[in-house]
Amino acid sequence: MSALTRQLQPEKRRIFLGFTMTPAVTAAWAVAAVILAVGAYATAVRFFRGLGASTALNDLAPWGLWIGFDVMSGVALAAGGFVIAATVHIFHREKYEPLLRPAILTAFLGYLLAIVGLLYDLGQPWRIWHALIYWNVHSVLFEVAWCVMTYTAVLALEFAPIFFERLRMPRPRRILRAITIPLIILGITLSTMHQSSLGSMFLIFPSKLSALWYTPLFPVLFFTSAVAVGLAMVTVESLLSARFMRHEAHMDLLDTVARATAVVLLIYAIIKVADVTLRMAWTALTPFDWTDATWLAELALTVLLPAGLLLLPGVRASRGKLLAAQALVVIGVIANRVNLAVPSLVAANNGSYFPAPMEFAITLALLTGGVVAFALAAKHLPVFEGGHARSQA
Repeated sequence: MSALTRQLQPEKRRIFLGFTMTPAVTAAWAVAAVILAVGAYATAVRFFRGLGASTALNDLAPWGLWIGFDVMSGVALAAGGFVIAATVHIFHREKYEPLLRPAILTAFLGYLLAIVGLLYDLGQPWRIWHALIYWNVHSVLFEVAWCVMTYTAVLALEFAPIFFERLRMPRPRRILRAITIPLIILGITLSTMHQSSLGSMFLIFPSKLSALWYTPLFPVLFFTSAVAVGLAMVTVESLLSARFMRHEAHMDLLDTVARATAVVLLIYAIIKVADVTLRMAWTALTPFDWTDATWLAELALTVLLPAGLLLLPGVRASRGKLLAAQALVVIGVIANRVNLAVPSLVAANNGSYFPAPMEFAITLALLTGGVVAFALAAKHLPVFEGGHARSQA
């Protein structure tokens, strides 16, 4: 075959799981495969040899990376599902339909990964179902367990029409469409309950947290920050999907989402500062220690700074700047949850803890699995066909 003939023939590209295997995509899949393989090995060690062989947890550090990051942060980052669902279906702002399906998918995957992360952390994970039959109605964890299980089922039902649309099964879609509003209302109720209840868990630690960090308003602050980070995650996943999967970014919608994020952040900051002022907790700044520094850093760098940036038209008009500003919000909520659940409590117990390599491996594998699942769903399901979201989501 001559060189000219080879040039005229269309280039044959390798396809893997629907993705054209360019050098960059091939490298990404290779990295994902390595991370998942290492995570599988760490998983085997965790479940066959126990927590002692796979973690750095101890009596003075009972909560570690899997609780602070995988569970508490994961649940918060999935809040965009109920926020956008409420916006579209309850407040009838149908123009935000293009953001709904990706938000529901992100929420569904987020809750599934949080549940899996909890299985790793439980000493006897095979007993996770006990909350279904052994009721302790006085326990905050009981309420959180039921709400998370129920809301995950609700998210599955909200996302199911996308599968039926892909399979061209209109009858199940019509049935689910008939119960969309009750599902959305139930989802909003459950999300409000467990997002705030995660904060209620820290109400039992008045002597283990500094005066700046401890507050009776934990439930309010956790819910408010969940709304803010839910909006931020909608923006982050939309912009990243548009960049790497060539979907429309809907910058006009993300502009409004950014302004709403700024408003919620300012409300969060006002509540936080007013609470510390009314409790006269500013005196905790003397002597100044690392817990005070983290409190001030969260407020300044991940609340006030992104709020100010998101109010600037130039930031909202730029994909890169908007992504950076909303990423600060995501980082701030993760830092808040991890700091409360891990280093603050460990320091209060005069203990020491740094995650073991296998803890990092499993966490990274869960994150990678979530990204891969999102990419596959977005590639093979009509996730970004937002024009029909209201009738089918």
